[in-house]
Amino acid sequence: MTPMTPIEFLFDFGSPNAYFCHRVIPGLAAREGARFDYVPILLGGVFKATGNVSPMQAFAGVPAKLAYSSREMERFARLHGLTAYRRNPHFPVNTLGVMRGAFAARRTGVFEAYVDAVYAAMWEQGLKMDDPDVVVAALDAAGLDGAGLMTLAQTPEVKAELVASTTAAVERGCFGSPTFFVGEEMWFGKEHLPDVVRFAREA
Repeated sequence: MTPMTPIEFLFDFGSPNAYFCHRVIPGLAAREGARFDYVPILLGGVFKATGNVSPMQAFAGVPAKLAYSSREMERFARLHGLTAYRRNPHFPVNTLGVMRGAFAARRTGVFEAYVDAVYAAMWEQGLKMDDPDVVVAALDAAGLDGAGLMTLAQTPEVKAELVASTTAAVERGCFGSPTFFVGEEMWFGKEHLPDVVRFAREA
């Protein structure tokens, strides 16, 4: 199989659609020979910089649009067999701490396990992942050093990494998550995953 151009996946744990992508990506990568590079960003920072808002806010006055969005997510989950998905009862969740934690996890060599654990806690277990005690307990339950990761996440160096990643994303045109880049070509939304892979193959 011909090596494909890497696909950057810009994600924030607070996006249920990014969660869906995370769960679909392994199978897609295995079938297509695609490589996805995960790039943590802070969605709140992206929204602030771009003037964007969440769909809940943007379409608060359009009940039919919100109902369609909910139905579309249900269909996607059913189509891909994502039976563990549960809407988080604490949504929206402030993800600043866990997004910093992603960079701490990368520094300590547990990035993939960390991402899996946080996504499961957020969108399968329905935990309040902006409560530091809840975060530490969830990470510990996944076999990670929760306290150590959260301590490292509060260091200036790790905080700066998240700021830099978010700023760079905005400068490239990112306005939300999930966002994908192949080179400087950008796609937004889980529904574009097949197009992203096709472009990466041809790039």
